[in-house]
Amino acid sequence: MNKKAHSFHIPVMGIGFTIDSPLKVAQYGIDSVISLVDDILIEKLRKMYSEKFELPYQEITNKVDDFRAKRITSYLNLIHDVVDKKFEAMKKSALEMSHDFKTYLDLLPTHSNLKTEFQALIEKGVAKSDIKSWLDQRLVKGSIDVNIMTKVDKDNYDKDEKLPVEYNDAHAAFRGFANSKLNSSVVLSAGMNPRLYAYMSSFEDFFPNQQGEFKKKIILKVSDYRSALIQGKFLAKKGLWVSEYRIESGLNCGGHAFATDGYLLGPVLSEFKENRETLRSSIESILKQELENQNRVIPEESLSIKISAQGGVGTHEEHEFLLDEYELDAIGWGTPFLLVPEATTVDEKTIDKLLLAKEDDLYLSDISPLGIPFNNLKNNTKDLEKETLINKGRPGSACPKKFVALNKEFKDTGVCTASREYQHLKIKALDDLNLSDQVYNEEYNKIIEKSCTCVGLGTSALLKYNLDTKTEGQGVSICPGPNMAYYSKVMSLENMTDHIYGRDNMISRTDRPHMFVKELFIYIDYLKQKVDAAKNDMTAKEEKYLKTFLTNMKAGVSYYKIMFLNIQNKFQDVKNDVLSQLERGEFTLNSLELELENEVLVS
Repeated sequence: MNKKAHSFHIPVMGIGFTIDSPLKVAQYGIDSVISLVDDILIEKLRKMYSEKFELPYQEITNKVDDFRAKRITSYLNLIHDVVDKKFEAMKKSALEMSHDFKTYLDLLPTHSNLKTEFQALIEKGVAKSDIKSWLDQRLVKGSIDVNIMTKVDKDNYDKDEKLPVEYNDAHAAFRGFANSKLNSSVVLSAGMNPRLYAYMSSFEDFFPNQQGEFKKKIILKVSDYRSALIQGKFLAKKGLWVSEYRIESGLNCGGHAFATDGYLLGPVLSEFKENRETLRSSIESILKQELENQNRVIPEESLSIKISAQGGVGTHEEHEFLLDEYELDAIGWGTPFLLVPEATTVDEKTIDKLLLAKEDDLYLSDISPLGIPFNNLKNNTKDLEKETLINKGRPGSACPKKFVALNKEFKDTGVCTASREYQHLKIKALDDLNLSDQVYNEEYNKIIEKSCTCVGLGTSALLKYNLDTKTEGQGVSICPGPNMAYYSKVMSLENMTDHIYGRDNMISRTDRPHMFVKELFIYIDYLKQKVDAAKNDMTAKEEKYLKTFLTNMKAGVSYYKIMFLNIQNKFQDVKNDVLSQLERGEFTLNSLELELENEVLVS
C-alpha cells in the first residue's frame, strides 16, 4: 500500500479556507481537508472551476431533490478529476524536470529517498518505461479528505413538511461524500451523533475487503483517549472501522475548541501510545464479530490504525518530537497555512489582519451559535458588522444560510442563536423578567454576542475569487489558533514546508513559548474563568467538575516536568525556560486549588 509522501497534513479550517486546498496541494502529495458545511458555497465554486477548467456544468438548484448531497458529490468529483489530471501531467513531465515535478521533489521531507533514487535512475540511463513504472509506484497524491461536524445536522423541510432524517444536513453531506469517486477519508468532528453513525453503515465503500483495504475511510477527531475508545467501539458495532484517530489539543487549536476535563495534550498522546494496541485490538474484535453478524467479508489480515495529532505545533523541533516521542503517523499544521495563499483561500484584507495579530488579538470567544468556545480574531469584519447592527438597535444576522438553525426554543423547525429572529424573541423574553440592570445587561450581552459564523467562515473564498456576495455580505469570520501570533509574513508553500522540515525558519519572534507550555496557560486561563463563574453559588456538580479538572491539570504538569528533565538532545535551548514556566503553572494551579477549597467551605 502506498505510503504518505509527507509527515504533515492540512486540517480543515473554517468553512471556506480549505474548501479547494486539494486543488492547490494534492498533486504535491500533501493531504488536506475540505469542509462540507456549506453546499451553497460549494456550488458557486463548482461553477467557477468548471469554467476555469472548461468542464461541463449544470446548476444544481435547491429545487432538485436531494440537492445538498448532489452538489457535494459533483464538487468532490470535479476536485478528484482535476487533481488526477494535474498529477498525471506532472508524472509525464518528470523527465523534463518540469516546474511541478521539481516542486514535488523539493517539498518532500529532507530524509526522503525519492530525489536521490530518481537522480540515480537518470544517471544510469534507465529506459523511459522503467522510469514511468517507478514514478507510478513511488509518487503519491495527497488525499482529498472531507470534514463533517457531526452535530451540525439540522432537520430540513419541504414547505411545512419535515423531510426524513437522511435529508438532515450532516446525513446529506455524508451521502454526498459516500457517493463521490473519491478514495479518501471523512473526518468526523464535534462528538458523537448516534443517528448519523448508524446511517453511515448503509454505504458499501466503508467496509473492508479481504485484504483489509477500504475505498473510503473514517478518521475520528478526538481530544482524549476515552472518547476515542467509546466512539471507536460504537462505530465498530455498526460494522465501521476507524482508520485514524486524530488527536487535537482541546484549546490550543483553531476553530471550535472542545476543552477536555483538564487533560493536557502530552499526557493524552502518552495514553494513546501506551494503549495503541489495546485500542486497535479491542475495537477490531467487536468489528469482526459485527461483520460476521452482517454476513460481510472479514479481512484476513489484522486491520491497522493511524494516530495523528494537531493543535499549536509551530516548529520543526516540535513536529519531530511529537512523531518520535509518541510514535505518531502524522502531524496537522493548520493556522500557519492561513498565510500560505498557495495552499489556502483567504482574502487579502483578512490576511493583513492575520499578519498583525498578536497574542491579545487571538482569544477564546462565545460567538459561535453552536454554544461551543470558538477561537476568534479581534475586529474581524464579521464581528464589526455585528457591532454595527447592535448599535443600530437591530442585533442579529438575517441568517441567509441557516446551517446552524438548531435552537428549538421558539420554533420546532429551529432557529440560529445568531439570527435577528432569535435575538429579538430572546430579548423580548428577557424584558419580561424584571431583572436588575446588572443581571439584565449580563444576559443581554450573552444573547447579542453570537455571530453569524456559518456565513462568515465561507465569505473569504467568495471575496478572494471575486464571486457574488449579495446574499452573504462582505463580513469575514476567521478562527486561527493562538499560534498565529508568532507568524507575521505571507509564505509560499515551499517556505512553509521548509519550516516544517527544519530547512528554514518562518518565525521571526524569539519569545514563542513551547507548544505544551502555551496550551497549559490557555487551560489555566480557562479554569480561572470557570472558577470565577461558579463563585457564590457553586453546585456539587460544578465542584466535582472543577476538582477533577484541577487534578488532571496538576498530573499533566508533573508529567511534563519529568519528561523535560529526562529529554536528551531535544529542546536544549528552551529546557530551563520550560521547566520554570511549568513551576509557575504549578504554583498558579495550587493557588486555584486553595481558592476552590475556600469557596467550598464558604458555600
